[in-house]
Amino acid sequence: MELCIISVACCLFVVILAAVKLYELSIKRPFVSNVKLDGKTVIVTGANTGLGFWTALDLASRGARVILACRNLQKAEDARKKILKELQSNCDVIVRHLDLSSMKSVRQFVRETFEQESRLDILINNAAVSGIPKTITEEGLEYSYATNYIGPFHLTNLLLDLLKNSAPSRIVNLTSVMNTFGHLNCDDLQAKGHYDPFSAYKNTKLMNVLFTKELARRLEGTGVTTSCVHPGLAATDIFRSLRIANIVGPLISLFFKTAKDGAQTTIYCALSEEMQDAKGEYMSDSQVYDKTVWINKDAYDEGLCKKLWETTEAILESIES
Repeated sequence: MELCIISVACCLFVVILAAVKLYELSIKRPFVSNVKLDGKTVIVTGANTGLGFWTALDLASRGARVILACRNLQKAEDARKKILKELQSNCDVIVRHLDLSSMKSVRQFVRETFEQESRLDILINNAAVSGIPKTITEEGLEYSYATNYIGPFHLTNLLLDLLKNSAPSRIVNLTSVMNTFGHLNCDDLQAKGHYDPFSAYKNTKLMNVLFTKELARRLEGTGVTTSCVHPGLAATDIFRSLRIANIVGPLISLFFKTAKDGAQTTIYCALSEEMQDAKGEYMSDSQVYDKTVWINKDAYDEGLCKKLWETTEAILESIES
């Protein structure tokens, strides 16, 4: 009897995955455009693999100067070589160290950027982690919350002057449909009271959405626009830290969309004419997902968005003081 139940459960699981695959194929929307980026500068965080790699490759193919902002310099250099080989050209792709869990690293990256770059046209906050056990950094931040939200928040704000001076420019923040199940507690933003890896992921993805909404309000009239992206169910290695990654990985690769396909909405938001006046839209499959069941209702609470922003600023000020 028990074996029968397990067999039925496995069959049901496969059917669900097959349905996901058919759905992803039905809505597949590659971004096709002849937009050129000669003379433009782009930063892509976490660009050594997955969505970030395919985003960086596409933007480099259009003539942009692309900065691969990564924690692991060797993997980033390997990605740079792979891009050059793929494009078979001497495109302008460079590697720069950035550990988003460290605000010291964020500030160093920004200093180097201001010293070496005269402009910044597109900032893509792509890097994220998931499934990480509770880890406190030297600065007293929880690693997952710092990497997925606090670091990108700090990076974006420190780069705003360069983005404004280069306007029209764009900011694209990666989030996830898991934001729908997130919970925001500004009195315990990093879950010091109770932490678990899954909650950390969905909560930080919600923070990414609220951050984007508030950022859009603060950038109004500056020529800098912003949007956030759910890339869809894409086969990336973001869940590599999970204990069952070796089991789940092959299934994800088989049934989910490829990382290249998952990057299409990010590229759409970065380049398309339709998004040139973006005001914090939540996007997926190259279309607006706002007002759907796949966005947390907290995204429309302007007071909460503002409170999150101010709480994050206070955390950063406490580190620097």
